[in-house]
Amino acid sequence: MPDGPPARASTRTPPRRADAARGADAPRRADARRNIAAILDAALDCLVRDPQASIADIAAAAGVGRITLYGHFPSRPELIDATFAYALDQADQVLAAVDLSGEPRQALARLIASSWQIVDRYRGALAAAQRELPPGRIRAHHGQPMNRVEALLTRGQQAGAFRTDLPLDWLVALFYTVMHGAAAEITAGRLPAADAPRMITATLLAAYTPPGTLSPT
Repeated sequence: MPDGPPARASTRTPPRRADAARGADAPRRADARRNIAAILDAALDCLVRDPQASIADIAAAAGVGRITLYGHFPSRPELIDATFAYALDQADQVLAAVDLSGEPRQALARLIASSWQIVDRYRGALAAAQRELPPGRIRAHHGQPMNRVEALLTRGQQAGAFRTDLPLDWLVALFYTVMHGAAAEITAGRLPAADAPRMITATLLAAYTPPGTLSPT
């Protein structure tokens, strides 16, 4: 008669079987990465054309089924959030190449021109994000681009080119607000897209000029 309870079978996976399982997982992980990349590319393309593009449209453009898409992004807001972050990551790589050296106002004009090209390109994705995401979440996604604006404004303040009588955070927020405001005005049909870069540049340079000095032309 046994002296105790029957011995429990080991639940540990033998080393060779564990290695085989890890090897089998590698192709699945690679497939998942490819699917995610295809979904984000397709979502960005679809939303740029139509901010209200459906999940079915995005899945079809990505070449995956809706079940696969929902497996990676369980809801439309989560997909929009990831797509907007993806767009801003691409944008930040472009902005990193902008020459921000030299006279601060001229550097700011170059940054505005490049930033506006990106905002204009991704206006549809921005509109989709504004429909699906809280304002704070959209603002948080702009962290790196806004850090670049803040650094340039700080340098301009130190050089006497930009005003110091208002909080720096407010001046940074103004950049963000004017850019997005221009995008909204174009979408509403109240501002011709071709006029936006000039109007944004004039507005921001005038707003940043120290009181009592002539606004740059």
